[in-house]
Amino acid sequence: MGVYQFRHLGIGPPKRSDGGQNVYNTPAMRKYQKVLIIVGPTSSGKSTLAVELARKFNGEVVSADSRQVYRDLNIGTGKITKREMKGVPHYLLDIASPKKTFTAHDFVQKGRAVIRNIAARNKLPIICGGTGFYIDALVGRIMLPNVPADSKLRTQLEKRSAVQLFAILKRRDPRRARTIDRHNKRRLIRALEIARYQGPSLVIPRTVLGNPYDTLWIGIALPEKQLEKKIAVRLFSRISRGMGAEAKKLHAAGLSYKRMEELGLEYRSLARLLQGKITRTQMIEELNRSIRKYAKRQLVYWKRNKNIVWFKDPKTPRISRTVRSWLKK
Repeated sequence: MGVYQFRHLGIGPPKRSDGGQNVYNTPAMRKYQKVLIIVGPTSSGKSTLAVELARKFNGEVVSADSRQVYRDLNIGTGKITKREMKGVPHYLLDIASPKKTFTAHDFVQKGRAVIRNIAARNKLPIICGGTGFYIDALVGRIMLPNVPADSKLRTQLEKRSAVQLFAILKRRDPRRARTIDRHNKRRLIRALEIARYQGPSLVIPRTVLGNPYDTLWIGIALPEKQLEKKIAVRLFSRISRGMGAEAKKLHAAGLSYKRMEELGLEYRSLARLLQGKITRTQMIEELNRSIRKYAKRQLVYWKRNKNIVWFKDPKTPRISRTVRSWLKK
């Protein structure tokens, strides 16, 4: 593929000032803009680690979570609080209405603008989150397709159940199926629409896309039993903090139960609870299972990326040493 064919993706070398000098010419950069990426399953301690590294290495955090972009989805998504941020600026939180769909393309456009802004102020951009597809698209590991909506195809697919749509997607685009919310019909239909026109999502080498980032990938993978315990503790903490009341407030403000279910995980179960389809006990059991499965899917997805440096403990000093060594290169 020629360079021109990738222009519409917004992927290319860093913009230059009028004098032709790279506007990202900072001490933390050589040929490519340095970007630190912290990934791992839910409840693994990514957010706390990102704040710690940002304070230590003069960084700012770009959140990469497909649900935390939405306003008022705070407790259910486990969104970091102002107190937990400890004064470190965080971006791409609370930037969209939950009534509307925020796409991976939206994330890439806004994310790259934020990275440019952080770098222009001589700060280190730190991407932190668990939505693998968003991060891979942001840093150029996968190519986002430019596919228009097909109303006829959407009408046909709308007649299928989420289970049927997911089964089709697994055949058409296995890579996308590994990251998508299998219960979200809207996203499943869009993924199938894209697969029909452009085939499976691809991992594209940086040399082809001209990706301007020099990335260090840090992965957190707690031992399985430890992670499961943290997931359970975190879930009960959110319930006690008013996760149910948050869902009631969202519905009262006009968020439909259908849309709430599309948002997945906690909000899907909360919507079912509020409609009387399940009991509180059933909701807790359902969520424990769903979140554990989600965490496993996240790990399966990230394990395919051989660039990730994995750690079992987010508090180990080895992480800071690894980052410091990378920054000196």
